[in-house]
Amino acid sequence: MRTLLATLVLSTLAAGASAQELGTPTLSSQSGGSAIGFTLRGGVGTAPEYPGSDSYEAAPAIGGSLNYLRLGGFSFGDPDPLYAPTGFGGMGSLRYVSKRDTSDHDELDGLDDVDATLEIGGGLRYATPDYRVFGVVRYGAFGHEAFVGELGADLYARPTDRITLRAGPRALFADGDYAETYFGVSGNEAAASGGNLSAYDPDGGLVSAGVEFGAGYRINDTWGVDAIVTYEKLQSDAADSPITEDEDQFRASIGVTRRFTLGF
Repeated sequence: MRTLLATLVLSTLAAGASAQELGTPTLSSQSGGSAIGFTLRGGVGTAPEYPGSDSYEAAPAIGGSLNYLRLGGFSFGDPDPLYAPTGFGGMGSLRYVSKRDTSDHDELDGLDDVDATLEIGGGLRYATPDYRVFGVVRYGAFGHEAFVGELGADLYARPTDRITLRAGPRALFADGDYAETYFGVSGNEAAASGGNLSAYDPDGGLVSAGVEFGAGYRINDTWGVDAIVTYEKLQSDAADSPITEDEDQFRASIGVTRRFTLGF
């Protein structure tokens, strides 16, 4: 199962970094009509074939952020491509989790398929030029139809004015419906597996904990390149699930970013 991560927010990307936050709305004194500035990211990556898998596959890595918005006398963010928000603010969060098709994996014979899921939500962050901390809550539509929460922090280093490095911990929490969808085995599924999987009813809580590393290079005010490497270790009931073949989960991606500014 491939996981595509995309975070949509109303503020700016720190130069070369992957932080995305919602700035405080302000009354704009700028003249000129409405305007929008946003960044798109496209690239390739690798991820576990499904949560708990010990096999990996290539996957597209896409993302984006809404850096700046001006409508009438109100504005969000800043049109300056080097602007990095600080202090308290909001942030939106989207995560797309693609379908788990059990027919593609012999070890999952008997389990139900899981539809693709779009998790939608948001949260709060506190940022300085040197670090940020954040927490978000998302709800999944179509697939797991459950709540997940993510806590994280990043330390920043900028060895040059074009390079930004970051690293920090991550923790993913989820309710029982999420745990049951990806790590549970019902009695009927256990029977359908022919004895390969035993019935398992996991509880919600901490799903994984790990660390994320990021590096960004700003080619100019429009183009950039970034790379992300994430390590997660499944925890508690997720780690003990008969579905889980490897508690250690890795993800990596590299992509090109392009900033757009449009007036209307």
